[in-house]
Amino acid sequence: MTNALAEAYSTAIRGMANNAPRALVRRALIEAEDLDPSLDASEDRMREYVAAAATDDPLRRALHLNIARWDNAPEDGNPWTNQTSANTEERRATIIAALGLSELTAKEFAQHFPISHQCGPTVIASPWDPWYSDEIRRDRAFYWTHYENYLREDRGWSEGSIHDLDRATNHVVERLIDPARPKPGRTKGLVVGYVQSGKTANFAGVIAKAIDAGYRLIIVMTGTTNMLREQTQRRLDMELVGRENVLRGADESDETVRQRVDYLDDEDWAKGRFVSHGVRPSEVGRPDIHRMTTRDFDYRKLQQGLPALEFERRDGTKPLWHPDNLYTSDARLIIVKKNSSVLNNMVKDLKTTGDRLADIPALIIDDESDQASINTTDPKTWTAENKKRTAINRHISNLINMLPRAQYVGYTATPFANVFVDPHDAEDIFPKHYLIALERPLGYMGASDFHDMDSSIPDNEKTFANSAEKAHLRIPDERNKNKDAEDERQLQNALDSFVLAGAIKLFRQEIAPEKYTRAFRHHTMLVHETMRTDGHRSRADAIRDKWRTSGYLTGSALSRLRTLYTEDFAPVTDALKFGDPMPGSFDELAPHVSRAARQIAPNGAPVLIVNSEKDIEQEELDFDKRPVWRILVGGNKLARGFTVEGLTVTYYSRNAGHAEALMQMGRWFGFRPGYRDLVRLFITTPVRDALEAACWDEEDFRAELRQYAAMVNGRPTVTPEDVQPLVSRHGLRPTAPNKMRNAELVERRTLSKEPSSGYPAINNQALLDANIDACIPLLQAAETSVQFPTTGRPFDALTGLVTQEQMVEVLKKLTWKDPKHFAADLAWIATLPHEVVREWQIVMPQQKNRTKVNIRGVGKYSIHGRVIDPNGHIRGNADSLHRTACDLQVAATEHIGFVLLYPVIDKTATEEEIADDGYPQGVVMALSLRLPRAAAPKDRNPLLYRVKNRAMPKYAIVDTD
Repeated sequence: MTNALAEAYSTAIRGMANNAPRALVRRALIEAEDLDPSLDASEDRMREYVAAAATDDPLRRALHLNIARWDNAPEDGNPWTNQTSANTEERRATIIAALGLSELTAKEFAQHFPISHQCGPTVIASPWDPWYSDEIRRDRAFYWTHYENYLREDRGWSEGSIHDLDRATNHVVERLIDPARPKPGRTKGLVVGYVQSGKTANFAGVIAKAIDAGYRLIIVMTGTTNMLREQTQRRLDMELVGRENVLRGADESDETVRQRVDYLDDEDWAKGRFVSHGVRPSEVGRPDIHRMTTRDFDYRKLQQGLPALEFERRDGTKPLWHPDNLYTSDARLIIVKKNSSVLNNMVKDLKTTGDRLADIPALIIDDESDQASINTTDPKTWTAENKKRTAINRHISNLINMLPRAQYVGYTATPFANVFVDPHDAEDIFPKHYLIALERPLGYMGASDFHDMDSSIPDNEKTFANSAEKAHLRIPDERNKNKDAEDERQLQNALDSFVLAGAIKLFRQEIAPEKYTRAFRHHTMLVHETMRTDGHRSRADAIRDKWRTSGYLTGSALSRLRTLYTEDFAPVTDALKFGDPMPGSFDELAPHVSRAARQIAPNGAPVLIVNSEKDIEQEELDFDKRPVWRILVGGNKLARGFTVEGLTVTYYSRNAGHAEALMQMGRWFGFRPGYRDLVRLFITTPVRDALEAACWDEEDFRAELRQYAAMVNGRPTVTPEDVQPLVSRHGLRPTAPNKMRNAELVERRTLSKEPSSGYPAINNQALLDANIDACIPLLQAAETSVQFPTTGRPFDALTGLVTQEQMVEVLKKLTWKDPKHFAADLAWIATLPHEVVREWQIVMPQQKNRTKVNIRGVGKYSIHGRVIDPNGHIRGNADSLHRTACDLQVAATEHIGFVLLYPVIDKTATEEEIADDGYPQGVVMALSLRLPRAAAPKDRNPLLYRVKNRAMPKYAIVDTD
């Protein structure tokens, strides 16, 4: 196929963007007729071209992106779907038929454009007025189109990832108020991502689409540090604002311009990596973006420059929001850190502008919205006339209230504080209109890449291939009673790992420079042990001393590095199979070791201290202006939102007071293109366990949201205000605020139940024994030995059936650490009649080659190791393999529930501690329940509440003291 015909097909497929699929070949023939009537535009030629084309070919990309959109299109409002479910074979067949393509082409497309198994964001929302139509998205997509192209061309995003971002940002933008609507209105929402998972990319996409749609005042509030604000400013300037808006018509070769434009000494600016729109947007009828802040300067009081905040209006007799003015006016972008004086200056300037604030469509992005934004004052100090607020919360409240068309969107990876905000405080930031949980993006390294969160594999059977912890975590040897010597050994191992990983990066870069050079621009190690600055200095000195005696340049380190390579790095890379090249032997890698060491420590200085101290004589940490190959020692400045570029090795032993803080310290989460196999995390066992517990809190929160996100006839059945999702607690408290709910849950009517760490403490043997006695009917029923089928490896299990009445009786006898923990679940299960749940199948997974214990003389059973949280409660979650197997069985049945039953014990217990003639101390009977589809509530409402304080029926949170 010629380039001309490829262009014809590309034009035809793009012409259907955001619309229903139509006859592709016929449309391509029409386009080809204009290009070259003699060309063969047959489907066969197109199919041959797609089969041979590279993945970045424009036609392949256009096909991939649009097919992915059609695959995922909702049934409601799209009659062409023929009511086929999104991302299914039936939907794909409908698309192929609508495109008029043959079975041969369908098979070719299935190979190159597989159906995505990403299910999209989880959305809980109040009813809204749909306004963000396909026509708006198509006809006004200026900044979004350029941002999309930037991600594709400069960041190397796949079409699938771009589609996922397009879909997720649509969910946010469509829930804002139409900026051209005569009646003003505010919305408040929350977007929940993962730590270091690309939240900035999401809100950059939201800003692009919002400006295209007509929002003209964009305020982005970052965290509380200059480093994070500067990083966010540069990122948005580079990827969204673009060269033309930075220069504003100035000639960058002019010396006076060079002194006032902030990126002219930036390597990425010089190499053309800042997005270019090709023309100043206002010259083609699109809005310019006026930056009210720069990379080096936060918001300053404008004084005589107030007109800079006043918006252009073509027709002075009409308000700014009127279409005659809105689409010909420019946008203002303000990026500020959450600092009281900075926000105060901005609020004062807005109050004194010449524009009516009620006319300005404004978008407020609150990044790290659980930091500083939450009102943490003591409710006991409030009065009816004066609800005291913290300074930042007060400024945000004032900002929202003074802008009647303000749309507030909070972004965070740790949302627990946000969902505890009083939803009926009209001036606060509770996300009353929508709560969107983003899906885990492709290529992201998160909790499951570092923790064996629900693995049933015994420790002695774990390998680099089947254990994330074994592959990436390095934990001190607790058998070594000399703690100082063990710490010294760990630090040496961490430094060796950092140098060795750097050498492997240099090897890969030499093999494929076009693939790895940009990915390996930065190579960093993070040492995070304390927030105290004097501790940073002493640790930095210790690392420098260790570096000087490590022998990376003299060759004396080669023996240690050879052992580390052959016993750790080479087998881990081989087991993980990410496809990145490795040397055939350490000898092939050895020449790169000294090169890596020299890059890490030019002039013998491998360490940068990153904290608030001003008197440290060292180079500045600036990932934008120069490559950084260094060991970074710091505390809070390197946490919460700040991206540590190229982070490969982390040495972390700092404790945290609550799960939110611990998760935000997790800079090792994120994207590691080309070096996922090289990432190492050096942590202690208590920190590992606390972090894993925090990860479970997060996963449970997301699971709760997914269960509450049901839609009926395209409208939500549950809103954020109704839900007030229950935040579980596996270890540390979820967040610092301590507030009580006024809504008391009566029934939780969800089809999966994972009581998790709600069991009695392991030192309360009497209650544990009582729970074992309660479960005897289940043990007696599970007498048949089977090999349970799964989509992966099958597993051995004991199984049997009990009636609904027997199951309810067992659940009623169980005791929990909090009497309310399972009460709402049991209240609902007990109401289910026999015709809905006829019986329950008990499934007790059994492990080979493990000691089995005798429980009450009923039989001998495998005992499963689980993590104990800091409060002495075991985390009894089911293994994901076993859950998946039961889910498949539930889907194939109509009226049978499934119960995974595990006797669990502290995972650190040795075989010797597990008695053969009776169960040991601390055994917990853990359950995971899966109810049949017939049990789904007819009204689709998963939660039933009653008010605790009837004098305040509309308040979800009240001070009950």
